[in-house]
Amino acid sequence: MVQSIRLNNGVSMPMEGFGVFQIPEEHCEQAVRDAITAGYRLIDTASSYQNEKAVGRAIRSCGLPREELFITTKAYIQQMGYEKTKEAFAQSLDNLGLTYLDLYLIHMPFGDYYGSWRALEELYQAGRIRAIGICNFLPDRLLDLCYNAKIRPQINQIERHPHYQRAEDLALMQELHVQPEAWAPFAEGLKGMFTEPVLLEIAQKYGKTPAQIILRWNVQQGVIVIPKSVHKERMEENLAIWDFALDDGDMAQIALLDQNCPSMLDTRKVSEVKRVYDYLNNPVLTSL
Repeated sequence: MVQSIRLNNGVSMPMEGFGVFQIPEEHCEQAVRDAITAGYRLIDTASSYQNEKAVGRAIRSCGLPREELFITTKAYIQQMGYEKTKEAFAQSLDNLGLTYLDLYLIHMPFGDYYGSWRALEELYQAGRIRAIGICNFLPDRLLDLCYNAKIRPQINQIERHPHYQRAEDLALMQELHVQPEAWAPFAEGLKGMFTEPVLLEIAQKYGKTPAQIILRWNVQQGVIVIPKSVHKERMEENLAIWDFALDDGDMAQIALLDQNCPSMLDTRKVSEVKRVYDYLNNPVLTSL
């Protein structure tokens, strides 16, 4: 059974959820229904994924009470600023067919995200959102926001996997009581993630797959994970991580895989900043 973790505002959040990034609208509804049937209760989408409406249809048709699900979406760069984020929130709620969100995130640390944060704080205080947070904030921007916000973020959703372990980021989040959540926990298999000899050896030891080892490694360090798949058997496999635990030796071996470099997104590189802004003019489902 998926364990939950308590955020800094007391809200309980599942430690494993289902991400829908890069799942096209026409396939997303069925994928989310399959995920909920498999046992997922945390569903993570974003306005930039262009599939909120499909997620909403799946929520309404899944047969579960709304309060049993934990729904996350995000505001993207063109939606930054106080008024724009208020409008984006209303549009996302309408797309999803919901009256409230469990978690609403600022997707990128660009644009007028301070204006957006004020909007999130107001929506949170009004009871429209149960928790608020950010994505892709590096330690300097996270700390600056925490020093200036009325309400500290509950979540920072970051790229985090064995090739990019971010120990210093996690230490700061622990100090600030901001919960880390890993997007792309497999780095989409880049740089030979699934064929790492260490992961293969540990997987064999427990009768698991490298993917399951990666997910278990994250949650044992208190990091929420949101793997994605459109295949039912893979969805079930990704959930089967709660019946074993990695030992200290396993964790030490995985620590040696750290390349201390993003595989998916580096918000400090000029080329990457250009890429995420170019997405606004050419919204093809590429890595965000």
